[in-house]
Amino acid sequence: MRRIMKRVCFSAVIGILLLLSSCKENTAYKDQLKDPALFQAAMKKLTDVIVYDIFSPPVASRVYMYPSVASYAVIQKAYPEKYNSLVGQLSGFEAVPEPTDEDIDLHLASFHAFTVVGKQLIFSEDRITEFQEKTYDSLQKSGLPKRVLNASKTYGNEVAQHILKWSKGDLYDQTRTYPKYTIQEEDKYWKPTPPDYMDGIEPHWNKIRTLVLKSADQFPPVAPLEFDLTKGSEFQKQLMEVYAKGRGEDEESKEIASFWDCNPYVSHHKGHAMFATKKITPGGHWIGITNIATTENKSTYDETINAYTNVSIALFDAFISCWDEKWRSLVVRPETLINQYIDEEWVPLLQTPPFPEYTSGHSVISRAAAVTLTNLYGDDFAFDDTTELEYGLPVRSFKSFIHASEEAAISRLYGGIHYMMAIDAGVSQGQKVGDFISSNLKTLK
Repeated sequence: MRRIMKRVCFSAVIGILLLLSSCKENTAYKDQLKDPALFQAAMKKLTDVIVYDIFSPPVASRVYMYPSVASYAVIQKAYPEKYNSLVGQLSGFEAVPEPTDEDIDLHLASFHAFTVVGKQLIFSEDRITEFQEKTYDSLQKSGLPKRVLNASKTYGNEVAQHILKWSKGDLYDQTRTYPKYTIQEEDKYWKPTPPDYMDGIEPHWNKIRTLVLKSADQFPPVAPLEFDLTKGSEFQKQLMEVYAKGRGEDEESKEIASFWDCNPYVSHHKGHAMFATKKITPGGHWIGITNIATTENKSTYDETINAYTNVSIALFDAFISCWDEKWRSLVVRPETLINQYIDEEWVPLLQTPPFPEYTSGHSVISRAAAVTLTNLYGDDFAFDDTTELEYGLPVRSFKSFIHASEEAAISRLYGGIHYMMAIDAGVSQGQKVGDFISSNLKTLK
């Protein structure tokens, strides 16, 4: 009888242990939520949608910035001893709501805030929604409790709505109704360029609210060279330099120009047929470099958000600074003058983008982004740039972020779309923007 009782008790104990084992909480989701790959995937999805929806370079910088700030505002609440609030650092930015529900996971809430804000700034919302749903489904399969998901989404939504309300004050919506640029006939002024002769993009972008810069015209570049087609004049020499080098002198210069093309919409004409190639914007390329930097540095989830936030803010203000000069000086593109006065059959290696020449946008924003990344990761951060692989271009290697920005700048000469004056002045302008932002935006304590 005692043996039977012992067997029964032993069996009961085993049963209880098995039951407890089966009820053990699956916490695999916690590691997933702290993995920077989760946020990097969200940024990559946003980039893919920006490419798909064909946003112009300035507008794309806005689409990157607001979601990044939303995610930072949330994650800062998780690490208040590590990160500063953005209140008082960004124009018009006010404190976001405090998290009050103990079930909130701030890593998840930061992800949700990012995707909610991003979805409001693009056209193909369904692509972001599908990405959200797949991510949440994966997390729940890894053990994410429903109560944590719901609480985190609720808080993420609160912050997202706060950021979206703030975004309404930047004059973006109002500038959608402003008049197009009226073409001026004098040769020195910008004209629409082949093959589509598109209207100028964002002639009123200097009215968009800056974030860290005090104004759009805080760092005006030196004045462009005086327009003068007389043989031997400095302007004419720079025009002839573009004519000589602007179709790629050799394979290396062609590779450099193509690698940094970053034209979101390149049209191709064959007979009566026309099709377009979609690619990342210049800012999108630097967002890609930020992904590489955070990965190579083994940055944590919060450090990854911090890096993207700093870079996206630098890109946003740099585009405003550059566009302020473009639509003030209205410098004509080399292609227009070469076709009119030198060689009507000449076509630059890269398709000329539809906005004035001076200063070079890629030169400005690349330098500003490079300065920002250097401030975060150091001046000797060597990396292989794989950003353009998915667009059929090879990897290029750089000794530093500044090195990469220098190549991005000179690529505009090799591509036939900028004079050297626009490149040199653009680099200087971007340096000043980047230095000012790095000195005045303090996210890390």
